[in-house]
Amino acid sequence: MRNLIISAALVAASLFGMTAQAAEAPAAPYVELTNPVPVAVPGKIEVVELFWYGCPHCYAFEPVINPWVEKLPSDVNFVRIPAMFGGPWDAHGQMFLTLEAMGVEHKVHAAVFNAIQKEHKKLTDKNDMADFLATQGVDKDKFLATFDSFAIKGKIVQARELAKKYEITGVPTLIVNGKYRFDVGSAGGAEQALQLADKLVDKERAANKAAAN
Repeated sequence: MRNLIISAALVAASLFGMTAQAAEAPAAPYVELTNPVPVAVPGKIEVVELFWYGCPHCYAFEPVINPWVEKLPSDVNFVRIPAMFGGPWDAHGQMFLTLEAMGVEHKVHAAVFNAIQKEHKKLTDKNDMADFLATQGVDKDKFLATFDSFAIKGKIVQARELAKKYEITGVPTLIVNGKYRFDVGSAGGAEQALQLADKLVDKERAANKAAAN
C-alpha cells in the first residue's frame, strides 16, 4: 500500500513538472494553419493583410505597414483583403474591392481611411461612397456600375472564403504564404509584426531554395 502511495506521488510530481514546463514554454507569436491556403501568384512568397476601413487599429497600422510594403523584394507579393463580417464590414469591403477592380484603390485608399476614421463619415451607402469618391477623382457612374457588377459579387465570395480558410477572428491580421497567421497584438506591436513577417518570409524563401535543390 505504501509503495502504491509513493508511486502515485511520483506520478503526480512528474505530471506537475510537465505542466510547469509547458506553462513556462513561450507561446509562438503565430499560428501555423493546418490546411495551407494557395497563394494568388504561384512562385512568389505572399503576405496578406486582412483589414477593415472601420478599424482604428488598422488605421494606426497604415503608416507602419505602407513603407514596409514599398520596400518588399521582388519575390514577395503583398495582398490586401477586406474582412467581411456583416454590416459596415461588408459595405466597406465591397467598396475596397470595387476600387481595386477599377485600378484606383491605391490612389484613394488613404483618403477613404481618413474619411471614415478622422472625418467620421459612415460610407456604408453606395451613393454616399460614390459622392465622396467623386471628390477624389473617381468616376461616380463607373463606380456605381462596378459596385453592383457580377465580377464584384464573385470577389466578395472569394474574400469571404479566404477569411474562413485563414480562420481569422479580427483585424488587422497578417498571413504569410498561406501558412502562418498572426496579428499585431500577438506579435507584440506593429513593428514587431512586420519583423515577424520578415522572418517568416525568410523561412519560406529558404524552404523554397531547399526544395529546388
